[in-house]
Amino acid sequence: MEKIIKAAVERGASDLHIKAGDVFRARINGKLVPLTKQRLTPDQTRAIALKLMASDEDRARIDRLRDFDCSWGMPGVGRFRVNLLRQRSSFMIVMRVIPFTVPTLESLGLPDALRQFADSERGLLIVAGVSGSGKSSTIAALIHYINTTHHRHIVTVENPIEFLHRDLKCSVTQREVGVDTDSIAVGLHAALRQDPDVVVIGDIADPETAGTALKAAETGRLVIAALPTPDVVTTVSHILAMIPPAEREIGRMRLAESLRAIVAQQLLPRVDGTGRVAAVEILSATPQVRACLRDSERFSELPGIMAGDSAMQTREQHLRELVQAGSIAAETAEIGGSAPRGDDRRSGRRGARQAS
Repeated sequence: MEKIIKAAVERGASDLHIKAGDVFRARINGKLVPLTKQRLTPDQTRAIALKLMASDEDRARIDRLRDFDCSWGMPGVGRFRVNLLRQRSSFMIVMRVIPFTVPTLESLGLPDALRQFADSERGLLIVAGVSGSGKSSTIAALIHYINTTHHRHIVTVENPIEFLHRDLKCSVTQREVGVDTDSIAVGLHAALRQDPDVVVIGDIADPETAGTALKAAETGRLVIAALPTPDVVTTVSHILAMIPPAEREIGRMRLAESLRAIVAQQLLPRVDGTGRVAAVEILSATPQVRACLRDSERFSELPGIMAGDSAMQTREQHLRELVQAGSIAAETAEIGGSAPRGDDRRSGRRGARQAS
């Protein structure tokens, strides 16, 4: 098993799929490809699951588990976010590859605007994208940037812990759900009493977490959070939908005052087949954007504001830049969003990142 995992990581795999009745598979450059010819038996898959579980307590209840998250490390290869699940009464394992080396904003080729957002002392910074879009890497790079440029206390609440951050200029406290705290919501509430300057949330998954994240930003902290939404407009709608209808009007006001920025990304294959690049959409909370967030009738103006402000960009603008730079094919841009068209008021400003 370890030889197969090592070979997959060396080929640039982002995920591994291990399932009873199937071969080992890995997601490489966005495609799920087989790594072996021999199919795994249920007993073999169960044995692998036991190896990946860290504690004797968890292993003792393996036959009662239906869904289980943990992390696992392989010396010299990397760390993995592990999800164990049942399907057809047998085990399946999905492993997300987490490199030992924490990525930097430079190595990911992310826009310069992210440094400005990370320099902020307060506000809500959301990194959005569907599963597999590189959100975890982007958030890790933001933490590393703050850790090397500021003197702050960073508290993360993760499920599970992915990238490991050393204390550099900052003190970094990393808490794992199920090990160090009971839930994201409980850990986030507790973080507000731990003298944080920066709070990092693995995912805003429920109204309670959304409300506490807004509260943390309102009380003078920088809150960095992930959302599994595909674009900026959907992200704003998703947050507002979490607020109870009776509180939605004041919720708009709170979001307008607390939001620092939304960065939404999507990974697309490079034209030369050597990896993937991110199409990045950026919304910065300028006075004009805050006014739109406060007024539900002006919500539809957000894409136009993003397209016309040099500090922001729509996905369509960045897709066009990637095509012009020769990073992705025009056909890929059409699949990745809507085909870039019209008069783009900027060109060639933005970087792109490669993801393994």
